[in-house]
Amino acid sequence: MKCIVSVVNKDDAWPLVDVLVTNGYRVTTLNSAGGFLRKENMTLFIIVEDQQVDDVVRLIQDNCHTRVESVGSLPPVMESGELYVLATAEVEVGGAVILVLDVAQFLKT
Repeated sequence: MKCIVSVVNKDDAWPLVDVLVTNGYRVTTLNSAGGFLRKENMTLFIIVEDQQVDDVVRLIQDNCHTRVESVGSLPPVMESGELYVLATAEVEVGGAVILVLDVAQFLKT
């Protein structure tokens, strides 16, 4: 038995949950946020039999897409009269992080 933990972009999360449930998988969700951009994500927990791992991973990969966003930086402190040019950068966001963990014991009460 395996526990698949996947962190996905909030825009991909609910459509992915719908696909997983439609395919017979049970999913537990947890709202989360990334450390780099502080963007909202959702962490999914899916318990499956060993032979189901590849199918779930494929569903996650097929339904979670990367996208490019522009992000700006703000000065830590601006003094009166200072000129500050807002720098922007394009970064890739989205997709999914997938962890497949062994389950030592699974209990449902």
